[in-house]
Amino acid sequence: MMTEFSCDDTDKGPLVQMHCLRGFQRHLNYLKKENFSLKLRIYFLEEKIQQTFEQSSDDVHKKNIQLKVEVESLKNELSEKKKLLDTVPIATENLSPAEKFPSHSPKCQKDISPMQEILQTKVELLPEEAQPARDKADHMALLAYSETTENTVRLRRVYMMTKTG
Repeated sequence: MMTEFSCDDTDKGPLVQMHCLRGFQRHLNYLKKENFSLKLRIYFLEEKIQQTFEQSSDDVHKKNIQLKVEVESLKNELSEKKKLLDTVPIATENLSPAEKFPSHSPKCQKDISPMQEILQTKVELLPEEAQPARDKADHMALLAYSETTENTVRLRRVYMMTKTG
């Protein structure tokens, strides 16, 4: 609908000039409507981007909280196990030699050794398992900061467009 307007018909009389003026006004109204619709599209697109950003940010925060809770519960479990191990020497002082070492039977050793190895492996792997979660949280925080910066720039552009438009 974009048409070229030129009105060099000033010597043709007021009727032609009036017709040109109406054409310019229609074209100006069309451009205003188009400008408004573009601004509206930008507004809704930015709103959609913001909602997407908030959802992904919430997911990262939820995952981070879950991992922190898991780390703390594993730390508590570990400290409880250490306390139990600390009480073992005190409890065994009052036992007779036969009572002190019932676990020396081959059957008990078979049962205890794998469990000790599993627990030791879990304790050793705990910091390694937490590191990827920390890395991901750092990465998501960086992405969030980047998105915030980009949204700020876009909002400034829209503001400047609306201010000049």
